Amino acid sequence: MVDIPKQYKACVYNDPGKISTKIETLDMPEPGPGECLIHLTHSGVCHSDLGIMENSWASLPYPTQPGQVGGHEGVGEVVKLGPGSENKGIKVGDRVGIKWVSGTCGNCPQCMAGADALCPQAKVSGYYTPGTFQQYCIGPVNYVTPIPDALSSADAAPMLCAGVTTYAALKKSRAPPGSFVVISGAGGGLGHIAVQLASRGMAHRVIGIDHPSKKSLILDSGAEHFISITDHDDKTIGEEVVKLTGGLGAHAVIVCTASNRAYAQAMDMLRFDGTIVCVGMPEGEPKPIEKAFPQVMVFKQANISAVAVGTRRDAIECLDFAARGVVKVHHREEKMEKLGEVFQEMKDGKLIGRVVIDLQ
Repeated sequence: MVDIPKQYKACVYNDPGKISTKIETLDMPEPGPGECLIHLTHSGVCHSDLGIMENSWASLPYPTQPGQVGGHEGVGEVVKLGPGSENKGIKVGDRVGIKWVSGTCGNCPQCMAGADALCPQAKVSGYYTPGTFQQYCIGPVNYVTPIPDALSSADAAPMLCAGVTTYAALKKSRAPPGSFVVISGAGGGLGHIAVQLASRGMAHRVIGIDHPSKKSLILDSGAEHFISITDHDDKTIGEEVVKLTGGLGAHAVIVCTASNRAYAQAMDMLRFDGTIVCVGMPEGEPKPIEKAFPQVMVFKQANISAVAVGTRRDAIECLDFAARGVVKVHHREEKMEKLGEVFQEMKDGKLIGRVVIDLQ
């Protein structure tokens, strides 16, 4: 029998609209039918958490409320099963992960098509559903993700969002092995994982774009070329990609940064029948992709695609890449008390790789 305390610590957004976190003591929840209680030990910190906390995504239907527990990259051990949760593939003692989408209905057209994140009844971790910046959390037994034994909890956490999302984006690009793939924001939490998945897992020729302070990480992650955003303007950065690809342009551009400017630049980087995959979510009022004129789209036979987050299968597959050592998350660990400082570092654009919060 696992000893479960009556209370535990959680990090909440105490004043949404700005960077504001506070450690609070919460009462232990009880898992309901089809649910499990998870003792979380680690949680990754994602740029999406910052957007939710600051209410900077104008497209969200409701503002984040004070007291919201954020986070959506949680890993921990199942300590209790709710009624009717036995023999569902998850048992007490299993190590599992909680993702951006913590649960879906499983029956709508979107779910039936494997588009989990588009389920109208999807619950989002850290947004009107308690997230993973806490020591205990409830999860549906049919939606938590098993963590491979060969992968540490700290290494696994970022793969549950940054990993699965970029993996799904690379698959959505339809770029065959040996293709030139541009990763915009290649030194960030998503970007450096995308570089590894693309170059080492999918045999792509990767061109990484980011600030020069992130050059070493990007090249070490497997990029064939690096382009500094400080050395080029909006015109020459596209010309540099075309030059590096033998005058044709890239087969795909994966935009991992939350920048409208990066999306506009991507159009000039594509070759014929190339694909832009939207991943990063720009803050503020939504803007269309600049330069995506019908004439340009027709002339290049260009494609624009997008991923919200990957499926349960994508999560299992990308965790396997990490477990086999194909992908290694560049991260540092911090305690819950440092979460606010981590968000400020992220907002200032100084964060290299990923931060994982040690919840123990």
